Amino acid sequence: MTTIKITPYDVADYLTTPEDCAAYLDACIAESDGDPAFIAKAIGDIARAKGMTEVARDAGMGRESLYKALSGERNPEFGTILKVLKALGMQLHAAPVTV
Repeated sequence: MTTIKITPYDVADYLTTPEDCAAYLDACIAESDGDPAFIAKAIGDIARAKGMTEVARDAGMGRESLYKALSGERNPEFGTILKVLKALGMQLHAAPVTV
């Protein structure tokens, strides 16, 4: 019998460039079906990749509050999302839906 070794996967380990982070967030938004908690969790993954303490400081929030807001178990306020995106060096853009 062959033994299979399983290692934990954390997407934050692979979000190493601003381009990676933007592509990841775009993909998550596209797959979210409008679920704000799913999008918040994706932003949380990016924040963990950058360093939650630094992001919390730059967003003017407490680290624990940031963890809770971006846990994927809540729907954070839009203002929180905007502050965190700014702290991550990201911008929110809109584009028309293509059919």
